[in-house]
Amino acid sequence: MTESGFTISYLGTGSGGSTLRNHTAMVVECPDGTRILLDAASGNTVLRHAELLDMSPVDFDHCLLSHSHPDHCEGLPHIEMQRSSRNPAEQPMRIYGSGEAMLDMATLLSYPRRGLTVDQDGVRRRDDRRVFTFHPTLPGEWAQLTPTIRAKCAPVEHIGGAVAWRLETGGTSLETGGASIVFSGDTRWCPSLAELADGATLLIHEAICTEDNRRRADETAHSTAAEAGRIAQLAGVRQLTLTHIDDAFHHDSEPLAAEARTVYDGPVSVAHDLWQQRI
Repeated sequence: MTESGFTISYLGTGSGGSTLRNHTAMVVECPDGTRILLDAASGNTVLRHAELLDMSPVDFDHCLLSHSHPDHCEGLPHIEMQRSSRNPAEQPMRIYGSGEAMLDMATLLSYPRRGLTVDQDGVRRRDDRRVFTFHPTLPGEWAQLTPTIRAKCAPVEHIGGAVAWRLETGGTSLETGGASIVFSGDTRWCPSLAELADGATLLIHEAICTEDNRRRADETAHSTAAEAGRIAQLAGVRQLTLTHIDDAFHHDSEPLAAEARTVYDGPVSVAHDLWQQRI
């Protein structure tokens, strides 16, 4: 890890319909050792790929959710089971998201016969121990995750309650000893995202297709690679990484990167499962 920045481990980088990649989840490792989950994928993606990178679900005490589509959040019940069985005395995972997303998480986790009690504050097990706490977050409101790490969200255009996240450590730039990551979640072209990403060290932006198939992006409320590049250029970010990759670009993602480079002057990467990026 860099001394002043983050390490991002991409546990899943596929679109919702992907059969060749796992669904969206990332672990951000901070300079103070804190590990923060960005989205929770579906199924056991977080458990399986975290283990391959020598991480455990008990390592993640914060989860920033972009929205409540199943490919971004349905890993949470699997994470809960593993956290509870591996470390019964642990602190609860703090889940942040929009008010709409938190209501959907309460519904998701209210499975019958699981022995969980779900209320507006989070989730308890049979022994009355909290395993998750819910933290509805208003746009523009900073959440202080640790003494040196903070996050805030902004609404984006996908489904009700969808947000993008900005995560910061230390100062607001590398020159002042800090770094910042912005994660788009799923979204159409969205000016509020450019505002959130202003001057960020890294923008992680979805790109489901290229402009020659933008009908798919429009119909599914997603972005093309060119639109991701335009947001990066408007925001003046240092680097752009594309994720949420469709099967059509799994084996050759260069067309996505090439299209983004036509409108963005900085470095462009395309994430893949189990890749670790340091900034």
